[in-house]
Amino acid sequence: MNTAYKPTTDEIKRLREETGAGLADVRNALLWAEGDYERAKARLAETGQAKAEKKAERAANEGLVGSYIHAGGKIGVLVEVNCETDFVARNERFKELVRDVAMHVAAMSPQYRDRESVPADVIAEVKAELEKTVPAGKSPEVTEKILIGKLNKWYEEHTLLEQPFVKDDAQTVGELVKSVSGVLGEKITVRRYAKFALGEE
Repeated sequence: MNTAYKPTTDEIKRLREETGAGLADVRNALLWAEGDYERAKARLAETGQAKAEKKAERAANEGLVGSYIHAGGKIGVLVEVNCETDFVARNERFKELVRDVAMHVAAMSPQYRDRESVPADVIAEVKAELEKTVPAGKSPEVTEKILIGKLNKWYEEHTLLEQPFVKDDAQTVGELVKSVSGVLGEKITVRRYAKFALGEE
C-alpha cells in the first residue's frame, strides 16, 4: 500500500455521494485502493454487502413508494422498496433502484414477488403440469432433477426477484437489489408492488 497517498476532500465527497457510504468507510476504501476510484467503489460494494447481510434480521421500515408510467399513460406501476434509514431513502442510488424495479414490473409483469409468495396450491398445479413434460422411462432420481430444473425456470419467469433484470439480463432483480444494498450498507427489500393496465381487470 502506498502510505504517501491521501484522499482529497473532492474524492471523498464524490465517492460518498455516489455510494451513500459513511465518511470513514469511503476514506478507508480510497486508502485501500490507493486512489483507484473504481477499485474503491468495488471495495465499498463488497464490504457493504457483508454489513448488509449481517443486518438481514433488522427492520427496514423506511424507504420509498415509487411509480412508473408507460405507453402514454396506459400502463402504471406502484412499488414500495424499504431500507433502514431515511438517509438512504434520500440517496440517489436508492431512488434509481426504486425506479428501476417499477420499470421492470411494467415491462415483465411478474406474478409474484419471490418463491415464498407463490401459494402452495399454485406450486402444486405447476408441478403437475411440469410432470407431464418429463419424458417417459426416466428413473425417479432423473425425473426429480428434471422437475427441479423446470420449476426453477418457472420461478425465473414468474417471480420478480428471480427474473433477469430488464436493463441488464446478466443479473436478476434480486441480485440488483443485493448489489445496491451492498453499496449503501443497509438491508433493502422490495415489499410490494402493483401493476395497472388500462382496460385490464
